[in-house]
Amino acid sequence: MSPLKQQMDTPPDTDAIAPRTLAERAYLSLRHDVVCGKLAPGERLRVEHLKDQYQVGAGTLREALSLLVSDALVTAEGQRGFRVAAISLADLEDVTNTRVMLETEALRQSIRRGDAQWEATLQASYQRLTQAEGQTDGRQHPEWERRNKHFHDALIAAFDSPWSKYMLAILYRHAERYRNINWRLTAAHTTERNVHQEHEAIYQAAINRQEARAALALEAHIRTTHDIVKLQAHMS
Repeated sequence: MSPLKQQMDTPPDTDAIAPRTLAERAYLSLRHDVVCGKLAPGERLRVEHLKDQYQVGAGTLREALSLLVSDALVTAEGQRGFRVAAISLADLEDVTNTRVMLETEALRQSIRRGDAQWEATLQASYQRLTQAEGQTDGRQHPEWERRNKHFHDALIAAFDSPWSKYMLAILYRHAERYRNINWRLTAAHTTERNVHQEHEAIYQAAINRQEARAALALEAHIRTTHDIVKLQAHMS
């Protein structure tokens, strides 16, 4: 099975279920460490060192790393092995623009097609996210990250396009990676940004079937992270 086919066969919410194979377990662990910044941008990934850390064989680890290459979180360097993908403002801008293009259209389609079950799922995911937001204290919280992802997934759940959801899942991880790097290296989390209000604006417009307003609120939400990272980069 090719890395791309295996990746598309993996359920989108792989963080919430038990890995089915050793390769999938290693993939999820490596992906988490890349996205959260434990494995730094540009870092060389030496199989002989990592196989013990992630408790898998060399072949299994290479399979997991190949999946991360499909996610564009890791680059393959031929006979020289693998390296964590680099970051740049240009890359962040491309990730942001592509995500806006795909996710706002997916949201519009989801609002048009969503039924009562879609509304109930969206309402439940928003309530869980709101609860998590009320428990944060300025630090990163894995539970908030999970609920934030669930909320974004619920928004577009009624849009029946596996390719769109597959690509958006990859783009979301890249955006999360930039957000995590920004939190670690800057004081961006002390800005006046009110993420809960941003989520509330998106939710209220979506649940009331105001697709244009929802799309605009979602775009503003996505672009705000880009703007903060860019500002901090220019200040540093």
